[in-house]
Amino acid sequence: MALSISKAVAQIKSDVFSIVPSDVIVALCRELKYHWRERCLGPVTTIQAFLLQVLHGNTACDHLPHLMGKKFTSEAYCQARSRLLLELFQRLLTAVCGALHGAASDRWRGHRVWLIDGTTCSMPDTPALQRTFGQPGCQRKGCGFPVAHLLALFNFQTGMLIRVAAAPLRTHDLSLVTQMHEELAAGDVIVGDRAFCSYAHLAMLFQAGIHGLFRIHQAITVSFRPGRRHGARRSKQKAGRGLPKSRYIRRLARTDQIVEYFKPKQCPVWMTGDQYAQLPATLQLRELRYRMSQRGFRTREVLILTTLIDAASYSTHNLAALYVKRWEVETNLKHLKQTLRMDVLHTKSPDNIIKELAMYVLVYNLVRLVMLDASNKQHVPVDRISFIDALRWLRDSPNSSPPGELITIPRRPGRFEPRVRKRRPKEFPVMMQPRQKYRKRKTSTCSAQS
Repeated sequence: MALSISKAVAQIKSDVFSIVPSDVIVALCRELKYHWRERCLGPVTTIQAFLLQVLHGNTACDHLPHLMGKKFTSEAYCQARSRLLLELFQRLLTAVCGALHGAASDRWRGHRVWLIDGTTCSMPDTPALQRTFGQPGCQRKGCGFPVAHLLALFNFQTGMLIRVAAAPLRTHDLSLVTQMHEELAAGDVIVGDRAFCSYAHLAMLFQAGIHGLFRIHQAITVSFRPGRRHGARRSKQKAGRGLPKSRYIRRLARTDQIVEYFKPKQCPVWMTGDQYAQLPATLQLRELRYRMSQRGFRTREVLILTTLIDAASYSTHNLAALYVKRWEVETNLKHLKQTLRMDVLHTKSPDNIIKELAMYVLVYNLVRLVMLDASNKQHVPVDRISFIDALRWLRDSPNSSPPGELITIPRRPGRFEPRVRKRRPKEFPVMMQPRQKYRKRKTSTCSAQS
């Protein structure tokens, strides 16, 4: 059941644990046939402690007894967290975020819009995590940390994080995209960068009645010359080299056209042969190019490929403005990784890493819900409400305090701030060898001096 925004925020502020009620946790545990003893750190208390830990910037486990007002050790808390079933977190996340997501109803030209992008996060250097996720190839063995590849799906209208999928570091975004499709419905629009611009992905969306809007992949040749030739059927011949693989159909504007793409012969590695055989042989898509004059952007011209081919309903300006909004996903990921400190996870097993990610999604959406409430009351767009101020209000304000007004970020169009740091970090040497070798070297030096 979906809660109204104001009612949900009032309920959360009166008791932050009310968004994950104890009776819901107990019911899910019984559905999963999870048995536990009545103790200090039962499933309800453990999940509530986990929620507070992430809400306070993934604070140390030793800090939780003070936050909870109970007596337990960090070792007991870690053991209790490990005993909880992974599926319990997944079901809890689905139940809670599904209720929160029903709070918004705004749409872009009648469509729900989703932003999708990939990112990474680091974690402790344990053998289990190394085997599951791997580490960057530029790091020497024993000197680096495991890194997970994440794919995130955000709702464009609310900014809420609907789903996160984790995979080994060397995993392409398209290998996880089918998990994101489960959250979409016919008529939705999904916006992403060039990593998602492939024939197989667009064909899958077309079959499901979902629209795609992606930046054209750098390997695709595009020409807006009317009546141009194409090289789809003669790619191995010299005459077909350098020509677009798509067939020209009609022109909508000087840099806006309808073309026909042909199904490649080779099946992608992230699909099965049977799935690929069910895709249509051709697709009619829309190619367009717009010029970007805003300071701070790397490219001046952007090529877009989309299934929204109705020029009367979706003008070039509409599609270009929507794709520019795709950059908000980078801000959302920054809130997750920098403000909430999800860039470095702390748990030390693959299952616990997934549990920790689920709790981050839950906390992020709680903050987003507070931002939506402030947006409605202060009559400003939600992207102008300060994320960190909403987090502080949710975390630090007394339960009885009124919501008040959150900080509103001023409109600064064309503002450009280079990504550089003025304050220098401490000059410690970089680890180039495993720590054991440094210990042996230090021990031998001390022995020689004595």
